[in-house]
Amino acid sequence: MAHDRQSPSPEHRRPDGIDDATVAAVGKVSEALETIERARGHLYSFHQLMGHADLQLGEAVDELRDAGHSEQADILRNDMIGRNAIDGRWSFQIVEEFDDLYWSEFRAHEKRLRDDLQDGRRHLFEAEMKESRRTHGKPGHEAIP
Repeated sequence: MAHDRQSPSPEHRRPDGIDDATVAAVGKVSEALETIERARGHLYSFHQLMGHADLQLGEAVDELRDAGHSEQADILRNDMIGRNAIDGRWSFQIVEEFDDLYWSEFRAHEKRLRDDLQDGRRHLFEAEMKESRRTHGKPGHEAIP
């Protein structure tokens, strides 16, 4: 059965008995999770940039050695290549610790909150905002694809 494109899908409709304050509060928690997801992406960028920089430095050390600067190459090789990004950790370990200690816990709490207070529905606040802001019946403003 085809769904009416002008009505929100069932998973984006507020269940009976849920008030505006609850939808707003759960929406704020979900928004915080989205910010954490962005921070995690930056952390993965840091991880990849650190790895790439270490490889670049290795190439530079080889070029210094080839150019006859063995002493300077040795200093960089011994002091900087493979060095920890923070105490005892390469960047992959920072990412893993963040994922295990914070990110996975926050995701679990956000999901539990949605399950407990909104029957598991995601983005109710945004779905209701879409309904209030779109021009009903106008092409390009459909509720669903």
